Amino acid sequence: MSLVSPSKVIVEPVETWGQRRRFFNLPWTIYRDIPQWTPPLRGNQKELLGFKHHPFYERNKIRNFLATRDGVPVGRISAIVNYDHIERYNEQLGFFGFFESIDDTAVSAALFDAAKQWLAEQGLPVMRGPMNPTLNYEVGLLIDGFDTPSTFMMTYNPPYYARLFDDYGFRKAHDLYAFWGHTEMLAKLDKKLSFITQESKERFGIDVRSMDVTRFKQEVEMYLDLYNRSLGGTWGFLPMSPGEVRHAAAGMKQLIEPELTCVAEVEGKVVGGVFCLLDYNPRIKAIDGRLFPFGFIKLLTRRRQIKRIRLIATTVVPEYQKWGVGLVLLGALLPKALAWGVEEAEFSWVLESNDLSRKSLEKGGAKRTKTFRIYDSGPTKTGVP
Repeated sequence: MSLVSPSKVIVEPVETWGQRRRFFNLPWTIYRDIPQWTPPLRGNQKELLGFKHHPFYERNKIRNFLATRDGVPVGRISAIVNYDHIERYNEQLGFFGFFESIDDTAVSAALFDAAKQWLAEQGLPVMRGPMNPTLNYEVGLLIDGFDTPSTFMMTYNPPYYARLFDDYGFRKAHDLYAFWGHTEMLAKLDKKLSFITQESKERFGIDVRSMDVTRFKQEVEMYLDLYNRSLGGTWGFLPMSPGEVRHAAAGMKQLIEPELTCVAEVEGKVVGGVFCLLDYNPRIKAIDGRLFPFGFIKLLTRRRQIKRIRLIATTVVPEYQKWGVGLVLLGALLPKALAWGVEEAEFSWVLESNDLSRKSLEKGGAKRTKTFRIYDSGPTKTGVP
């Protein structure tokens, strides 16, 4: 009786048009029988992979690798050099992302080895991920909550991915959570939250308004600048570059509903903001991630039929944090969401180390439904710069 050895896994850098096409299309094979998966918006994904221009790569680098067996694509990974992180945290740390693999440790190990070797050649002996490509975009490996699809701009992956990471020897760096709430929970809200909200509003003279639709692009840029200033002390955070801010603002312009936004001002100065994104994922799935020629019409019309939202972040400048301004914003957003007809909301993502946000959501009755994990291949010192 003879034994046939499994074919060798070959990992190659993605250089040709054909390799790019196979790299890009692999997820449609991996997730073919997984109904919870939503494909990415194709044009946006090509930018984040470096296949089309994206301002993040005006300074930083990405190297994509494709794994094949007998000529058939079986896995992929991207290695990323983020110079902003190296400078901000003063550590020689590289990143990896856009990982996909069949359930085979020989494939995943070969991919991790390829990314690790290339990053080591750049002087970065430790790698962290998944980052697609940074915390400001899709991030983390889903490790629980597989029964429901992820919301717009949140990752999804098969359960076996966590085992592939563990088998390679990765260790946990940080967890991020998604919390879920339903309008039926509102009657159970702690009355203390209403008291804190009113007390904060009166103490600081907070005025709350919606985004100004006549200056919409500038307002989105304002919010992203607020996002940069507000999160500076959080784990692993990196501000978006001016080019990224402008690029993101242009992309979000068609997706944000001004009715589902709130901006807090004190004496005319913006001190906080919150906005929601409708959960476009069911529609993106229906159009298979293709906006053209007619997908964008299906995506953006009759948006009031979408009853699920994702709260991206409630951001407050450092000097007003811990004074209830975030609760003021959420309190002002609530009647707008109810008027829209919102039934469900996901608050994502929330760092496990963000005690203020996490405990506020738990006190408000929100339920933790998903955990996304970021891994390191070795010891690091990243925390708050």
